[in-house]
Amino acid sequence: MNVVLALEFPPISHLINWPDIAGEGPFAINKIALIYFTATLLTVVFFYLGTRKRALVSSGVQTIAESSVDFVRNQIIMQTIGPDGMRYLPLLATMFFFIFFSNIFEIIPLVQMPANARMAMPMVLALLVWVIFNVVGVVKQGPIHYLKNSLIPPGVPIFLLPLVAIIELVSTFLVRPFSLAVRLFANMLAGHLILVTFAIITAELFQPKLTIIIWPFSFLLLTGLTAFELLVAFLQAFIFTILAAVYIGGAMHPEH
Repeated sequence: MNVVLALEFPPISHLINWPDIAGEGPFAINKIALIYFTATLLTVVFFYLGTRKRALVSSGVQTIAESSVDFVRNQIIMQTIGPDGMRYLPLLATMFFFIFFSNIFEIIPLVQMPANARMAMPMVLALLVWVIFNVVGVVKQGPIHYLKNSLIPPGVPIFLLPLVAIIELVSTFLVRPFSLAVRLFANMLAGHLILVTFAIITAELFQPKLTIIIWPFSFLLLTGLTAFELLVAFLQAFIFTILAAVYIGGAMHPEH
């Protein structure tokens, strides 16, 4: 009981907010901004190193880059859009790796923060997806047909059309970007808080007390949670990207 009372958990504001490192106002640079800059640079460097030699028999980073692009092509685009979606491969592959690199900093020593645990960038990415799939729908179907196909599912009885149209309007044009952003933000924030909690408990148990007996179990659990968060970082990038592909594919290929 005394061990529990000795724990001092930092307030949530200390876990997700930091003072500005340089500058003031809207152009200030803090830890989150540096992580996003680094994630952007890592994405660019990753694809540059993977494509600069274009060897017939790939190796090293080129193999990883080609396999990663093949994964986005085969497991995301081909499964949701089809061959017509190949033109969106650069967009979706870049989105996937930018989100993944932004998330993976959660388990990087001395950084230990997923940048997407802040709401701003997930919302920007979600709004970008919203703009893209709406533009695609208008271009492919025309504004009238796109709006009709988005609001009126096939086979709906006439007397239910007004209610269904309102529901589809809200779900398609309002809920989609909101749910995309919140899903990414909430999952990464929750994982970050769990890791911080168990890290504090593990550090507290590593004391010359009787409780040090259970420290190995706490440490193993923290290690397992860290490995799990690596999987979560990948899954959240995958889910965001595949939903973006689903929305684009739906705009390109209406149900009726």
